[in-house]
Amino acid sequence: MEDNKGKSIEDLYEDAKAYLDTRVEYSRLYLVEKVAKIFADLVTNAAVIICFVLAFLFGTFTLALFLADILRSYTQGFGCVAIIYILLALIVYYTKERYIEKAIINFTIRNYFNKLADKDEDQEQKV
Repeated sequence: MEDNKGKSIEDLYEDAKAYLDTRVEYSRLYLVEKVAKIFADLVTNAAVIICFVLAFLFGTFTLALFLADILRSYTQGFGCVAIIYILLALIVYYTKERYIEKAIINFTIRNYFNKLADKDEDQEQKV
């Protein structure tokens, strides 16, 4: 009887050790998955932002050259574009707390929870 208890405690110890090893491995793989998703999200968002910035810059130069052609002066064309940007900067500065920051915060939170919901759906489909 004493020998049977000793064996079951050893088995229990081995099972607990195997459980902990499995749990650590699962946590590591879960972390790797999260980091990979964040990295992929950052890379794709960076590519989109770079494309938008380039399109914005080329659009700005196109507008400045167009206005320069109409006004017959490069200085006036580029000056008009500079004034437009100053006005936009002032509008953004005075409306950032009320509208812009809230929109960015809501967009970020919505994106985060949508990704969590997608992960839950993927896990449900696997089961």
